[in-house]
Amino acid sequence: MARKYSKKASAKVRRAMKERKAGTLKSGRSGRKVKSRKQAIAIGLSEARARGAKVPKKASKKRKSARKRKSKR
Repeated sequence: MARKYSKKASAKVRRAMKERKAGTLKSGRSGRKVKSRKQAIAIGLSEARARGAKVPKKASKKRKSARKRKSKR
C-alpha cells in the first residue's frame, strides 16, 4: 500500500510539533504562539504542501442542507 503522506511531509510535521513543544511555533497571519496539537500538524502539512511534498488535498467543509437544519428545530 502506498504512503498517504511523503517522508518530507512527515519531517515537516515532526519539526512543527517540536517547535510547539518548545513554545516557538507561531501561526502565519497573527504570529501568535500555537498551543494546539492539531494546529501544529496543520501548519506542518501546509508547509510541506507549499514545498511540493505528497500531501492529500485539504478536506472541504460540508454545509448542512436547509432541510436537515429545519428538522433539528
